[in-house]
Amino acid sequence: MSGGERREGEAVTTILGIETSCDETSAAVLEGSRDDVTQKSLVILSQDVHRVFGGVVPEIASRAHLTSIVPVVDRALDEAGMQLGDLDAVAVTNAPGLVGALLVGMSYGKALAFSRDIPLIGIHHMEGHLFAAALEHRDAVPPFTALLVSGGHTLLLDVEAWGKYRLLGGTRDDAAGEAFDKVAKLLGLPYPGGRYVEQLAREGNPARFHFARPMVRRNAQARDDDYYAFSFSGLKTAVLNAVRASTSIDDDKSHIARGFQDSLIDTLVEKTRRAAEAFGRDRVVLGGGVACNRTLAAAMRAKLEPEGITVFTPTPRLATDNAAMIARAGIFRFEQGERSGLDLNAYASSTIPGLVAA
Repeated sequence: MSGGERREGEAVTTILGIETSCDETSAAVLEGSRDDVTQKSLVILSQDVHRVFGGVVPEIASRAHLTSIVPVVDRALDEAGMQLGDLDAVAVTNAPGLVGALLVGMSYGKALAFSRDIPLIGIHHMEGHLFAAALEHRDAVPPFTALLVSGGHTLLLDVEAWGKYRLLGGTRDDAAGEAFDKVAKLLGLPYPGGRYVEQLAREGNPARFHFARPMVRRNAQARDDDYYAFSFSGLKTAVLNAVRASTSIDDDKSHIARGFQDSLIDTLVEKTRRAAEAFGRDRVVLGGGVACNRTLAAAMRAKLEPEGITVFTPTPRLATDNAAMIARAGIFRFEQGERSGLDLNAYASSTIPGLVAA
């Protein structure tokens, strides 16, 4: 019997997930046990107002969650054909993220769990991203190498099993998604910038602008402290210098976008290859908003699949911040017997639970 099959008589959990870590108000209902889980509903309400400011405004985000949380949860229950009495537990993101935004979802989740006398489970947002691909790909389960890339995080992990994670490397400055947003601003593109940079890069000539691949050296050794680490601030500065030196930015910006994206993607792919090879993993899982980048996914597959490594990526709906991944992580934590008290707090930054020594 595979890890994803349900044993006869095994208890089935129905769980509500709530996600409000940034500027998406999301709720989802999942049902199942172990790796045999069915997504019954998923509702995501995005706050487009932040585009006006070129970035997420925390106070605006928190206030928008306040007005949206009740109808979003109600819609998720309706789409699942369920009522509050059908729930076995509530899973809610409590870290990391914007504290004000997290508090909205967490407070609602606490009240809901208390009123129904059912367990509350606090979930780490980045652990949720680890589970996202498994909702669509049955084989995206441990052991695997994970690359989590978003606006706020760039993490490379070896996932030995659910709940056992080796943090191999992270960014020392800008996250990959943050770099995309900053470069988009330099090129006069809208926020959030990832998809606009990718679209523009398709028109670019890869030979026009070549930017160094940060922390990628041919003679690098696994014992080097930067072997799995990332740094994109220097790449961002190189793009800034290219923009300033351009005599016709309208003519050059597609080529600059291409050079930037090629550098960033080549770096992500090489670091991931190193990790998969070092730990003998034949599966790689991508997660986070930057996993929506089709060029990244294609480059990862082109590099790794000839080496016998399968690459799993979630669809954009599950790559972005969403409550389905929180509910999925919640089922795992629920089955482990974990419960959170009503004193559960929100944290802007937090270590992924279950880290083991690298």
